Amino acid sequence: MSISRADRGGFANWWFTVDKVALTGMGLLLGIGLMLAFAASPAITGGPLTAGDFHYAARQLMYATVALSIMAGASLLSLRQVKIAAAFIFAMALIGSFLVLFFGSELLGARRELDFGPLSLQPSEFLKPSFAILAAAVLADRTPMKFPKPVITFLLIAPAIVILLLQPDVGQTGLLLSLWGAMLFFAGLPLFWVGLMAGATSALGFVAYLIFPHVHHRVEQYLSESDIGYQAGLALKAFAHGGFAGVGPGAGTIKYRIPDAHSDYIFAVAGEEFGLILCGTIAALFGLLTVRLLLRSANARDPFCQLAGAGLAVVTAVQAFINMGVAVSLLPAKGMTLPFISYGGSSLFSIALTMGFALAVTRQRPKLATRAESLLGALGVHA
Repeated sequence: MSISRADRGGFANWWFTVDKVALTGMGLLLGIGLMLAFAASPAITGGPLTAGDFHYAARQLMYATVALSIMAGASLLSLRQVKIAAAFIFAMALIGSFLVLFFGSELLGARRELDFGPLSLQPSEFLKPSFAILAAAVLADRTPMKFPKPVITFLLIAPAIVILLLQPDVGQTGLLLSLWGAMLFFAGLPLFWVGLMAGATSALGFVAYLIFPHVHHRVEQYLSESDIGYQAGLALKAFAHGGFAGVGPGAGTIKYRIPDAHSDYIFAVAGEEFGLILCGTIAALFGLLTVRLLLRSANARDPFCQLAGAGLAVVTAVQAFINMGVAVSLLPAKGMTLPFISYGGSSLFSIALTMGFALAVTRQRPKLATRAESLLGALGVHA
């Protein structure tokens, strides 16, 4: 089946304007994630001497189908529709994160998810892509504002930071602050203020170390020469067991002893069964995807597309780096998923939304269609 450039239908227009290199990278990462879901599922449902099943893999396949629909739908949106969708999603995610404080299921002293029976959702996952779009819309807006634009973006993110610290979810808080700092840097904030923000974020991390026992415990384990932690120690053994080429699909044994083998430590499952070859491939694909989105964003004519695309690329890269860094004990444990790869509906849906927005803002649009539009204008509010 061939598609003619003369065809101006919706799909044909999308196909000839979307970034196919980035789209291919996303598809490969999602495919690897499904493969690893089948590798990790028996370890979660069974044990070394008991037969497991593919319950989690089947659920991940279902989640992936929904995620593909989300990514495809988001990538088809116009710039105006992207801003409207982001404003709605950010509001819903903020409300959902607040409700988690009262109705969320508690795990290890933290409340992060809302239980809907067959599906548990973590609303905070959707704060990242929606905030990236809203911050880009504010920073790229040429309309004079009563307050400095960095202050307006801070007022957007501040309620989310407070709610996340109350849950507490230090990892998502750090990701949001990193995204905010990156957006301000890309918008041209002087390096002095960027450094000041980095210092303030480091101070906030130190306060979290003093206040939250689980943060204190994880940092102490990371700094310890004798006790690196149960899961971290098993993850390193899994990488050592897998070596360069891995022990083969389904032949891993250490994965049965890792409690979060299907989610936070799925990178260790990849290392044990498929070795350095697959781990290097995953890292390379994330690098390719990040660089490609940054280049497409830099070449965009609209400042909003430049900022939004760069922000979405950076937050995905930082999250992937943290997860892989934790798995190989380069960073303290964070409890953060690996985009595209880790098990979970919230993780897959949020990365699908992130990448759908990224594909939408990096599409090659005619010059007349890239005229900047204010966020208020996109929402239908006129001065």
